[in-house]
Amino acid sequence: MSAILSADDLNDFINPGVACIKPVETLPQQQPELSSNPYEVTTEEKVSANTAPPAQISLTDCLACSGCVTSAEAVLVSLQSHSEVLATLDQYQELRSTALEAGTTVGEQDEEGREGKIFVASVSPQTRASLAATYNVSEREAGYMISQLLSGPYGLRSGGQQGSGFQWVIDTNVMREVSLVAAAEEAQQAINAPNEGVKKPVLTSACPGWICYAEKTHPHILPHLSKLKSPQALTGTLLKSVLAKKFGIRPEQVWHMAVMPCFDKKLEASRRELTSHTWHGQDGDAVRDVDCVITARELLMLAESRNISFPCLPRTPVSKQYAPAFPEPTINRFLFGRGQRQKRRREVADDEIGTSGGYLYHVLKTQQAQNPGSSIRIQRGRNADVSEYSVFSADGQPLFRAARYYGFRNIQNLVRRLKPAKASRMPGAARKPGGARKPNAGGAGGIEGDYAYVEVMACPGGCTNGGGQIKVGDVATLRQVGGTGIENGSIEQEMLPAQREWLAKVDEAYWSAEPDDLDEADEDGNVGMGDAERSDDSESGKEDDVVDGIDRRRVKRLTEHWSSVTGVELEKLLCTTYLAVESEVGKSKGESSEMEKVSALAVAAGGGW
Repeated sequence: MSAILSADDLNDFINPGVACIKPVETLPQQQPELSSNPYEVTTEEKVSANTAPPAQISLTDCLACSGCVTSAEAVLVSLQSHSEVLATLDQYQELRSTALEAGTTVGEQDEEGREGKIFVASVSPQTRASLAATYNVSEREAGYMISQLLSGPYGLRSGGQQGSGFQWVIDTNVMREVSLVAAAEEAQQAINAPNEGVKKPVLTSACPGWICYAEKTHPHILPHLSKLKSPQALTGTLLKSVLAKKFGIRPEQVWHMAVMPCFDKKLEASRRELTSHTWHGQDGDAVRDVDCVITARELLMLAESRNISFPCLPRTPVSKQYAPAFPEPTINRFLFGRGQRQKRRREVADDEIGTSGGYLYHVLKTQQAQNPGSSIRIQRGRNADVSEYSVFSADGQPLFRAARYYGFRNIQNLVRRLKPAKASRMPGAARKPGGARKPNAGGAGGIEGDYAYVEVMACPGGCTNGGGQIKVGDVATLRQVGGTGIENGSIEQEMLPAQREWLAKVDEAYWSAEPDDLDEADEDGNVGMGDAERSDDSESGKEDDVVDGIDRRRVKRLTEHWSSVTGVELEKLLCTTYLAVESEVGKSKGESSEMEKVSALAVAAGGGW
């Protein structure tokens, strides 16, 4: 679903879905040419070929129609891009945390009556891995280069009308830990209380391409979708809720940009369920938790637009002068205390864990921890993107069954198996017993019953293969333009691998991030993104609740503290909802209430719509 697109591809013709009515609405009315002689016979040579203009389809149209699914991300490219980032930085003055804590800038306006903004960014590990593979640096060095671009003196702050930059750059791996711990609890709840909450099997919901597909084409899947927000959405909610409460400002004064591996994340950021109205309760317009999403390639466009050579940026942490501590101490330790991050798990091969966050693997490890002596068995499915996972007790009894489905071809098989059985129309016929079809029932391992948990991702191979990642065909050009790999005055020649081998290299960079040596400091003695700031409230020596390298107790303390600081219920902070998208095609204007609601939200939320 993640097409190979960029802002420069907007002139490409994208064929709308069969049910899409928007192109028909935009066609000009064909008017006959006026002629002075009413009896003149028009010949074929005199008829001019009128080419209809390209259909202009906006996000509003796509959210209100179930006709187009696979082209949704292509529409969003023009709505959230590096151009919007630059325009926002040039338009608003940056609110510095030091001035806000002193109370000197709250409510101040510029000459045109605009209030300043706090600029914050979050970066996914898949993006860092893509850039690391491109420029032959480590994943951690790629993270430093991104931080230098967004926050450092040689990056975006060195130009622009306001000289604004991003005050904090957050690693989404931090909030991924919150997602993983909550996902394990959600899966256990589905087993213990099948009639409450999410229906078994629980399907992951962190992939917006998969969610778009489910909402528009398979509403019977919605009760199975995990209610948890993705790490991108959780990061946005955390930043806006805490900063708004801490400084007494409105959520719209915090501007959050996310750097993600796929274009579908733009669609996720545009969801009305992921706005401030769900947790803030303020009057007025809703504000998106994530204002703008760009990809790895768009991040390089961001640097190029300011004449910044990305590979020439320092590969060291940003000093505290430009990246101060987060104003809430406990949350600051959690966000930037990566010295406490988990050690990489090596019990199984990396490809069995996956590069999409490791939801399934953490759920399996949690089940194993709750059943001492149990073991995890893995069986490959019909292709590399389908696998079955089982937890067996010490005496060989099946305890938990799960699966992984990547790619839409495999997802279609999954949703078909979950579709409820239809009642027979024959007179006197009863409904077939068994209810919903059991996915792979009676399959490998002989385990009876449905899967309890399924990790679903739209991209084959997982998130490192997202459409916004740098492709192997672009690497040579990027290296030459950036001047990387220059030794002894000449650009070293390298034989670039094929796309499959390239993805393996990106995966290797993704797994190269080890927290063993994260206590380095820069030349000023400051600690930057990815380095450690030791926690005073950690319970030293208590390892009994560490699962998959994640201290579950520490994560739960953090979420409880988050709820306490903001005064918002934890469920509102962590969870979201999903709704079936009904087609507006063929309905009268009076019936299209959903389209009007979406249109109103789009206008209110702004963000380049």
